Amino acid sequence: MKVAELLESRRKNWQHLEQLCAQLERRRLRKLSPATIARFAALYRAACADLALADAYQLPPNTVDFLHHLVGRAHNQLYRSRKFNLASWGKEMFEEVPRRLFTDNSLRLAFFLFWGVFLASMFLASEHSPVPDYDRKLLTQEYIDMMEEMYANPIGGSATSGSGEAQLRSMMAGWYLSHNTGIGLKVFAAGLLFGIGGLFATIYNAALIGAVFGHMTKVPQWENFSHFVTAHGPFELTAIVLSAAAGMRLGFALVDTRGLSRTASLRRAAKEAMPTMGAAMVLFILAALIEGFLSPSAAPYEAKAAMAVISSGLLMFYFIILGSKQGDTFAT
Repeated sequence: MKVAELLESRRKNWQHLEQLCAQLERRRLRKLSPATIARFAALYRAACADLALADAYQLPPNTVDFLHHLVGRAHNQLYRSRKFNLASWGKEMFEEVPRRLFTDNSLRLAFFLFWGVFLASMFLASEHSPVPDYDRKLLTQEYIDMMEEMYANPIGGSATSGSGEAQLRSMMAGWYLSHNTGIGLKVFAAGLLFGIGGLFATIYNAALIGAVFGHMTKVPQWENFSHFVTAHGPFELTAIVLSAAAGMRLGFALVDTRGLSRTASLRRAAKEAMPTMGAAMVLFILAALIEGFLSPSAAPYEAKAAMAVISSGLLMFYFIILGSKQGDTFAT
C-alpha cells in the first residue's frame, strides 16, 4: 500500500481525534472516563507518526498542514498546564517539604558539620584561643584589615535620603541576593564531586565565617559588626547549610547508587534535593531583603536582634515542629 493510501485510510482516526479535542476543550479532563483518555493518547501518538510520514514523503501541503494543526491541538490538551491549587500548594509547602527536610540525612550532616566547625573556628579566632594568631593564619592580615576598615564607622544608614536612599537600598538588596546566592551555588556545585567537594566547601566556609566572627569579637569594631550582621544572619547561614546539603545529596548519589545506574541515581537524588535547594533560595531572598534594608539602617540594635530571634523561631518551627510531625517518611 502506498503511503498516501495508508494515510487516507487513517482519516477516520484523525476525525475521531478532532472530536476528542473538541470534547476536551469543552470539558475538564477529570470528567472523562479513563478509557476515553487512553484512546485519546493512542490517537495522538498515531497522528504524530502519520505527520512524520506525511513530511517524509512530501504529501500535499494541505494534508501536512492539517496534521500539523491536529497534532498541535492534541498536544495542547494532553500536556495542558494545571491550574494553581492553593490547598495543594499549602500542603506541599507546609507538610511534605518540612517532613522531607527533617528526615534528610544529608541536611543533618551539613547542619552539624557547618555549625560545629563555625563555633570551633570562632573560638580559635577569639582572644581566648589556645592557637596563637589562628585568625591571621586563616584569614590573612590583608583580609582582616579590610574587615576592620569596613566596620570602622557606626551603622547609621545611608547618607542619601528619601527616594534616593530607597533606591540605594534596593540596589544593595539585589547585590546581596546575587552575592549570597553565588556562594550557595558554589557550595551546591562542590557537592557534585562525589559529596567530598561538598564536605570540603562546607568546612571551608564555616571555618572562614567563624574566624571572622571570632576575630571581630576582640576588636573595637565588634559593636558595628554585630549591629550589621545580627538581623540577616539566621536566614543567610541556614541557606548556605541547605545549599551544601542539596549538593552533597547529589554527590553521594554518585557513590551509593542503590543498584541504579549513576545517571538514574543522580536523577532520583536531584528530585529529592529540590525541596532543600528551593528552601535555600527562599532564605537567600529573605536574607538579602533584610541585609539590604534593615541591617544597614539606623534602627536600634534591639530591633535587629528581635528580627534575628523571630527568624530563628520561624526556622525552628518550619524545620523541626512541622518537619517532625508524623507522616510518610522521606527516603534518605
